[in-house]
Amino acid sequence: MGLISEIFSWWGGNTIGHRFTLWKQGRFVGQDEQGNRYYEQARGVGPLGKPRRWVVYERLAEASLIPPGWYGWMHYKTDIPPTETDYQKMPFEEPHQPNYTGTQLRYRPNAEVRASGEPVASDYEAWKP
Repeated sequence: MGLISEIFSWWGGNTIGHRFTLWKQGRFVGQDEQGNRYYEQARGVGPLGKPRRWVVYERLAEASLIPPGWYGWMHYKTDIPPTETDYQKMPFEEPHQPNYTGTQLRYRPNAEVRASGEPVASDYEAWKP
């Protein structure tokens, strides 16, 4: 099933075309704790005048899965990947949580009003002009 999904589904991660591009143009830079692999253009420069950088996700392609250290490298904030430095997480950095938008686990503020018109919290009062 892996080869068939690589041929027909781009949203599931790596595709045949992407695998060929990695083989021909990419240079492996490192891997994060979630299994995502990071690459940089081996020769030449991209449209921004810098080598292109890209990630191959271990699971579904979800941009929020890139850890902060790799995010900085991917967005050209630093030229040194976290694997080549003594990168230490900042005290305020928390473990990754998936994006729950559109699910039952989404964030619901106290002042949210349900579709039925009833507020989620009992202390909510609707504003009246």
